[in-house]
Amino acid sequence: MENDVKKWLKGNGEIFLRDIGIKKGHVILDFGCGVGHYTIPAAKMVGKEGKIYAIDKDSHALDQLIQTVESEGLKNIVIIKTSEDLKIDLNDGSIDAVLFYDVLHYIDTDGRRKLYCEVYRILKTGALLSVYPKHHKLDQPLWKLADIKLEDVIKEIESANFYFNGKDFKKLIHDDNYNMGYIINFKKGEKTTGAK
Repeated sequence: MENDVKKWLKGNGEIFLRDIGIKKGHVILDFGCGVGHYTIPAAKMVGKEGKIYAIDKDSHALDQLIQTVESEGLKNIVIIKTSEDLKIDLNDGSIDAVLFYDVLHYIDTDGRRKLYCEVYRILKTGALLSVYPKHHKLDQPLWKLADIKLEDVIKEIESANFYFNGKDFKKLIHDDNYNMGYIINFKKGEKTTGAK
């Protein structure tokens, strides 16, 4: 429980993020950041040269994240309170990586499509979209992903002009505990005529 989170924040989270392709100096969006289990290690990974945009609609979770950011002395995190609207108020082509970790099950199909378009807009060409689609059909099914298989999530994201860049079954933090789950990674390609 709390012990898992401490281990994660003290180094395991950084190792995990390095393995998926996060680098020093990156500018990252942690969408649906919650209390910051990925925001904090990402901020440590990217260093002073990088920046993390931590977006969530849950004020209570963001308050907890602010406390952690202050206690860790991190200066490279920008916390953004959002609404139900899936518009991301960041510049086109300004982001090196987006994390969608344990958030897609909250969003219906149309909302996910809109979100993928927004993420496509803000990512640099060749940039990373990393997804942990917890709660799909074969992994504790819940809410909007309950009837969708992992392969369907992959196809859905590919249809937004992202290139599938592999999946890994990894140990990671879910809520406050370690968990094994699939991470699926994508790269932003150039828009082509006739793209969906």
